[in-house]
Amino acid sequence: MSGATLRNNSAQQRYELVDNDQVVGVAEYEVDGDAVVFRHTEVGEGHEGKGYGSTLAKLALDDVVAADRKIVARCEFIAAYLKRHPEYAQSK
Repeated sequence: MSGATLRNNSAQQRYELVDNDQVVGVAEYEVDGDAVVFRHTEVGEGHEGKGYGSTLAKLALDDVVAADRKIVARCEFIAAYLKRHPEYAQSK
């Protein structure tokens, strides 16, 4: 996972975590005004338990914060991540 990078696939409204040219996880979203609403996050089969989900969440949330948008978590995984990382509280 050392080389995992984030790609914002705005055409499909999802953040993609890419490792070795393979999409290993996605966080689906929709833009609602100045907010990014996370709907579903998923790590691909065979990639679970390797930290990809947390990496995807952190990078996607950092991107939303950098764009000065609000975070809305309708996805259980992102909501749980936010509870463990209060530094994102002002962006909610």
